[in-house]
Amino acid sequence: MHLVRRGAMEVIHPGRPALQVSVPSLLLYPRPMSRRFVTDAQRGADLVCADLQFDGGISNPVSAALPDVICVALDDVDGADQVLTLLFDEAFGNNCGRHVLIDRLFEVVLVQVLRHLMETGQISGGMMAGLSHPRLRKALVAMHEQPGQEWSLDTLASISGMSRTVFANSFRSVVGCTPGAYLQGWRIRLAQQALRQGRALKVIAIEVGYGSEAALSRAFKAQCGMTPREWRNFTRTSRE
Repeated sequence: MHLVRRGAMEVIHPGRPALQVSVPSLLLYPRPMSRRFVTDAQRGADLVCADLQFDGGISNPVSAALPDVICVALDDVDGADQVLTLLFDEAFGNNCGRHVLIDRLFEVVLVQVLRHLMETGQISGGMMAGLSHPRLRKALVAMHEQPGQEWSLDTLASISGMSRTVFANSFRSVVGCTPGAYLQGWRIRLAQQALRQGRALKVIAIEVGYGSEAALSRAFKAQCGMTPREWRNFTRTSRE
């Protein structure tokens, strides 16, 4: 994430048109992308940067729902003025504890920007689009807060205040997959997080709603192409 406080710049991305930034703006890159900033040699620009890490990387539902590059004028983000003023003061100052505070302030700015994108309809699919829907968001929040529960289509439809058929069709149209596929993806991402922490497979299976190692292994392999143990060994080798 990059916050431009002052100055104009050209942002160059290989293989796509350059981005012109002429007002204080936020640039967000949900996924790795090469870029180069070009500013006026004499006027320069004030830029504050942060490295955002979405759990699960590019498979994270938030990251996956966002476009490759997001550029938002800071004046367009409601309620961001005070947070941005404090963030810039800390970033360009030398106060004790500034790094911790800057990290938290960037998180607040990210939430405000995501809210802005949802409210202005700039996200067309995935979890973020679902959270923008006044009824589907209820089912998504329920699945995220209680992934271990046995969620049936009827129950999720009831939570959303919709019929079974309307809910299923609306979910697929807005989010881009069936409720069952979304729930499985969320459970597997939680299982991956727990595997990184070295937790027991049997405990993980119960917590994410599969009840047994065998059931989790089948779902995990269908989603990732390998069993949980193979995935854990693969990620360990990749880090070494």
